[in-house]
Amino acid sequence: MRGRIGWTALLIALMGSHIGDVHSPCYADKLPSGHGISRRHPADQKIMQHPAVLFAENFETGSIEQVVKRWGSANNKDGKVLGFAQDTMIRDAGRRCLEMTATLDANTGGNLYKKLDRGVDRAFARFYVKFPKHADYIHHFVTLGGYHPATNWPQGGAGQRPKGNDRFTVGIEPYGYRGRHKPPGAWNFYTYWHEMKVSTGGKYWGNSLSPQKPLLVPRDMWQCVEVMIQCNTPGKRDGELALWLDGQPVMHIKQRTKRTRWTGMGFQLPTDPSEGEPFEGFSWRSSKDLKVNFFWLLHYVTPDALRRNGVRELPKSVSVRFDNIVVATEYIGPLMPWLR
Repeated sequence: MRGRIGWTALLIALMGSHIGDVHSPCYADKLPSGHGISRRHPADQKIMQHPAVLFAENFETGSIEQVVKRWGSANNKDGKVLGFAQDTMIRDAGRRCLEMTATLDANTGGNLYKKLDRGVDRAFARFYVKFPKHADYIHHFVTLGGYHPATNWPQGGAGQRPKGNDRFTVGIEPYGYRGRHKPPGAWNFYTYWHEMKVSTGGKYWGNSLSPQKPLLVPRDMWQCVEVMIQCNTPGKRDGELALWLDGQPVMHIKQRTKRTRWTGMGFQLPTDPSEGEPFEGFSWRSSKDLKVNFFWLLHYVTPDALRRNGVRELPKSVSVRFDNIVVATEYIGPLMPWLR
């Protein structure tokens, strides 16, 4: 076991070093890195006792039905989407994880949805994800955001711009860029808020925000993903959005962050921070009553998404694994191994 834990720590360090190649001042300024709350709770043990933690799930106890009850809402069509797998990043953190499987002739995948016990102005959501060796493309993925009023299940609104006092959502998603990247793709923010840009045809499809240098999603290995949303002061554009991969900050978007030209698709962060134009900043909301109040573990797969990426022979199924989820008001960081 000591060898396993030592290798995990080394793996995290090596991946962080690789990810650091994409850093620039506009991507990762003044953000924490490495272990955060996780440092005080090796293998996430008793992490729910930390005052900053809003929700945590490691899938180690209970049946699927009991897990769904802990979350509050789920899509598990015919009981064939959600299941357990004997797989984990660190053995000390447990022995099983959640597997979601989309079977294309029967369903579009599924989800678990958690309404947080209270809404907050700043939220961090960390999860571990593992795509299989022969992963394929997906349509939409894990989402953090807010509804007013808060609801016990996810809402609609695709193609519609939020009003400002009703909702904002941020999906962290692998995106294939029409097959330019090998599946499952590169990490990309898929965002809805009341100042988003209109898409072709007059619809408001989610604005995509990503770096010009792609953050390729690995296959057949666990990756620690953490997202932060900082709500704006109503009437100001001082909101923020950030992404960490394996404890290394790789995107930080806020007022004056350099961006490429806006389109109905969104914008990118230029590889050279001296290029681009200053971002106006996020006005996620127009009312202080709208806060971050949900976390949505989503695995949504459609034939259209696969075909858009050039897949001619559709797979029978597309799966993904999740583990060690924590939502908090402070930076969390990767799992901390037990020191022996």
